[in-house]
Amino acid sequence: MSNNRNADDVAFIEALAELLNQKNLAEIDVKRDYGENDSLKVRVSKQVTVPAPAPVPAAAAPTPAAAAAVEAGAAAEDGGDPALHPGAVTSPMVGTAYLAPEPGASPFVSVGAQVTEGQTLLIIEAMKTMNHIPSPRSGTVRRIVVADASPVEYGAPLMIIE
Repeated sequence: MSNNRNADDVAFIEALAELLNQKNLAEIDVKRDYGENDSLKVRVSKQVTVPAPAPVPAAAAPTPAAAAAVEAGAAAEDGGDPALHPGAVTSPMVGTAYLAPEPGASPFVSVGAQVTEGQTLLIIEAMKTMNHIPSPRSGTVRRIVVADASPVEYGAPLMIIE
């Protein structure tokens, strides 16, 4: 590889990083072909942070309407958006989620299972690589949000662990 091509590749990668920021993208994956058996594959990504919700001031004494709203919020937590649940385990990448190590095998975890921090919850295949997704904390699996062999996006909820 010549120094000129190396400098061109660095400029190309810098341009991709700038495009990532300009278009507010989370990831860009590009393959640049130079000829037969000669190419450059680049993946530029950034971690997207979600702002924390604003704290809600505490009321002196809850009114009956406020109590009903809290109950409705708890019900929505069970059947509502799992991404908003405080125990949500989210996908660290884009790929295909697999709940078992191979077809026909028992799943890594099931609803009601006790898990420990670091224990494999599932696998996400990304670019032909099987990535084991560890549990971020110990607890009980309350809900599995994804189906086996289903596509997942970065930040999508995978499971609820409490």
